[in-house]
Amino acid sequence: MTSNNENIEEQMAEKDETVLDEQETKEPTADAETSEIEEATEQAEEQDPLVAAQLEAEDWKDKYIRLYAEFENYKKRTLKEKTELILNGGEKTIASLLPTLDDFERAIADKTDDATSIKEGFELIYKKFLKTLEGLGVSKIETDDQDFNVDYHEAIAMVPGMGDEKKGKIIDCVQTGYTLNDKVIRHAKVAVGQ
Repeated sequence: MTSNNENIEEQMAEKDETVLDEQETKEPTADAETSEIEEATEQAEEQDPLVAAQLEAEDWKDKYIRLYAEFENYKKRTLKEKTELILNGGEKTIASLLPTLDDFERAIADKTDDATSIKEGFELIYKKFLKTLEGLGVSKIETDDQDFNVDYHEAIAMVPGMGDEKKGKIIDCVQTGYTLNDKVIRHAKVAVGQ
């Protein structure tokens, strides 16, 4: 019985030396490391289940540490991107409004006394400003002959005696409402027929 154990130990020692020699001659790569771990696990399973469990635990621990580090880097990166977005998010909007501001400065600097040309100039600037807002996704909420809708309108007055055809309809718009990409950013303040 002792000689059998000694023979087994000698064979295992020879295998270990052979495996070590093979490992030294191979260039370390990810596949080689994986196969080495698998081979070591297989040999350990043949030897002792406790050793096999320890090797597997070490493998899982290594994977966990790498995954945790990767996740921490991801959190830091997304936090940095979010901070930059908050700080510089309005850059596109401001840049698109600057030409309109330039037009207003030119209009103010102009010394023309002709009221008609001044009015025409401001109407052009107004149209340009509306076009810029439309390019950013801002649009007016329509109120002319519309039914009152609480999603888009805010009733600030009820006008009695308008007849059945004007009941629940918008009579007058006191303040224009706007949407940004179909989301209401300011409700239209309206007078509604009663």
